[in-house]
Order: sequence, then structure tokens, then C-alpha cells
Amino acid sequence: MSDRHVFEYALVRVVPRVERGECVNAGVLVYCRAKSYVGAHTHLDEARLLALDPGVDLPGVRAALRAVEGVCTGGDAAGQAAQDDPGRRFRWLIAPRSTIVQPGPVHTGLTVDPAAEGQRLLDLLVR
Repeated sequence: MSDRHVFEYALVRVVPRVERGECVNAGVLVYCRAKSYVGAHTHLDEARLLALDPGVDLPGVRAALRAVEGVCTGGDAAGQAAQDDPGRRFRWLIAPRSTIVQPGPVHTGLTVDPAAEGQRLLDLLVR
């Protein structure tokens, strides 16, 4: 029997000007049902974002990314989602939206450690 479990992940993208469709990857969301895990790993490359839109609201983007992390963490930081199970919080975060911080498509894989997988994907796809 393998120790690997199915997990799902989606990139978190910052789209400073929605009408242009340009984006900067700023994080990754990871969900593993078997481990009851949901996590967000974020990294904002401010220089890259400012190259797309010099007038972008950096404090607002940082706050939105912290909110995503808070929903994943659960508890008081998750606001109204505090009592939801990890799967429901992940589904809420990956729901399409037309705001400056948006989820990308969902992908799947196998992992032994979903938290480490999130860090690996952050290094591979965001940094």
C-alpha cells in the first residue's frame, strides 16, 4: 500500500487589470482530503506586479493574500468559514471570481506530505 495520497492544487493569481487579463502567480492552494489538509503558500513578487501595473494597490493585494492564508488556516483567521471543513474552505477559495486575486484551474497529483508539496509547487510555479 502506498503512502501517497491524492491532492488538488490551484495557483493563486494576481490580475491587476482584469480587462487586460495579465497575471502574476502569487501562491498555491493545496487540498488533501485523506489528510484533512488545506493550505496556502504565497509569495508576492512586487516588482513583477508593478511592471504590469505601476498603480496597483500593493497593500490591498497583500491583505487579500493574507485573507486566503487565513481561510486555509481556519479558526478566527477564517472569518465566516472558521467552522467549515478543509474541503469546503478549499472549494470556496477556488470558486471563480473577477477580483484582483483569483484562483487558477485545479490540478491533481499524489503526495506523501501535502504541506511540503505546497512549498515545492510554490518554488516551482511562483518564485
